[in-house]
Amino acid sequence: MFSPPQPLEPSPVTRAFPYVKDCRLDHLRLSSIEQEILKKADENPIDYTLANQKDATDYVHVLLKVLGEASIRLESSKVSQFIDKELLEEDALELIRADPMGVMSHYSLTCLHDVIISLQDKKPGSSISLTTTFFQPFDGCLIDDYRPLMRVLHLGGNGDSFAQRTASLCLAHILLAGCPSQVHRQKPLFWINSATTEEPLHGLVSWLISQLHSSSAASLRLVTTTLSLLATSPEARDIFHRCGGIHHIAKHLKIGSSSANLTPRRSSSGFATMQQIYELCFCLWTLTYELNSSPTIRDHFSRSGIVAALVGLLGSAPREKIIRVTILALRNLASCSANAAPGNGQRVIDGPFFLSDMIGCGILKSIEMLKDRQWTDPDILDDLDILNSLLHENYRRMSRWDVYKAEVDSGQLEWGAVHTNKFFRENAKRLEGSDGNFGYLKKLIVLASCDNEDVAAIACFDVGEFVCHYPNGRSIAKRLGANQVMMQLIQHDNVDLKQQALLAVSKILVKSWEMVK
Repeated sequence: MFSPPQPLEPSPVTRAFPYVKDCRLDHLRLSSIEQEILKKADENPIDYTLANQKDATDYVHVLLKVLGEASIRLESSKVSQFIDKELLEEDALELIRADPMGVMSHYSLTCLHDVIISLQDKKPGSSISLTTTFFQPFDGCLIDDYRPLMRVLHLGGNGDSFAQRTASLCLAHILLAGCPSQVHRQKPLFWINSATTEEPLHGLVSWLISQLHSSSAASLRLVTTTLSLLATSPEARDIFHRCGGIHHIAKHLKIGSSSANLTPRRSSSGFATMQQIYELCFCLWTLTYELNSSPTIRDHFSRSGIVAALVGLLGSAPREKIIRVTILALRNLASCSANAAPGNGQRVIDGPFFLSDMIGCGILKSIEMLKDRQWTDPDILDDLDILNSLLHENYRRMSRWDVYKAEVDSGQLEWGAVHTNKFFRENAKRLEGSDGNFGYLKKLIVLASCDNEDVAAIACFDVGEFVCHYPNGRSIAKRLGANQVMMQLIQHDNVDLKQQALLAVSKILVKSWEMVK
């Protein structure tokens, strides 16, 4: 149903790894026994090394020790300067001589990731597993050896993208193995002290969110695969939303919701790739399963602009797997319920609330377009039908004013019955709001200067209609700065926007527009 996790991208110095066993390991401060463990594991298949618990534990200990010693100088290493480029064997061998610690860091991380994936593939209840290898049998605590992985995340300078991406993935696998939900599912051979995973899990999620602060594709590439892995854990999801992660995902989806901004694989354009967008949507979908039990998550979804971003993705019609997970997230939003009545003056955030938001974002048109497409997954059409039914049922309950408010709140204005002279004759007074602060008029003035020229033109029309039909509308619009905004638009290159701005200015300046008409 969903795409499998993306395989680990190889280190730029992968072709040097077969020669690592011939390197001098003096700088790593390994004992002769530890050096022998490393060489023996390098000569044998991974399954052979992991067939015995002591061998597996010793090998992991040595790999993490190598990483701890080698990564001290990683932020200034030559290896870290190579991004998205697997070097030829000759160049990789040269780096063994020029930067042996950088190569050993990449080598130890690659081997550790291989160990983790091999252990994860074992059957639940196996005598050798992630828990038996990374947690201590006598007290159930997480081994202290994990700490070099955390240090790699916080490299100074420009960091090392391969090292940071791989370290975060390894940490995620290890920490999730000790989370209560996973322990309950896997039934390990001994008691696991899940409390010892809480602090490092907080640290990992905080680092991921710090990378999401950036809008660059490079930062996204560091974290999205790890995020989609952590999203499968309710413990990690709880930390993520409490740290404000939903707002950061919304920001990246808004940037990527234009089809022009989506690139197939690696991105040098500064925009997210389709795989990154998919992984972000997957994270959101898993978070929607917490909506019914968490008013905080419902509030974060309502304030972050997530609905507009998801509807934008439907409209840009990217790959099927993105559409699939986007529809599932929207379905969960549409059917969520508030588990308690809100306090005085607070809004009810539930399925009808999000449905109204979707309608305001113009989702009905996107749904009709998607129903005409051919899908390899037949469940997509079923989900579209269910979502469409919920939307139309909610639409029938909405008044014209409700539809208009939803449009303005979403910022996605479209010409229709709520942008007409008749509508404003009947509803202009409602723009003053319940507090008399003219909140919706202020939003229209802001939308009149937005980058979307169609939305700006409609906003100009609406401001002009308010001026005509609200008592003293001219002076109110002037006081809020509408005339200055419209005056700047009358020289615009877009003919429709220019015309609507000119009409709005005329209505603001002319005392009785009806007499002029």
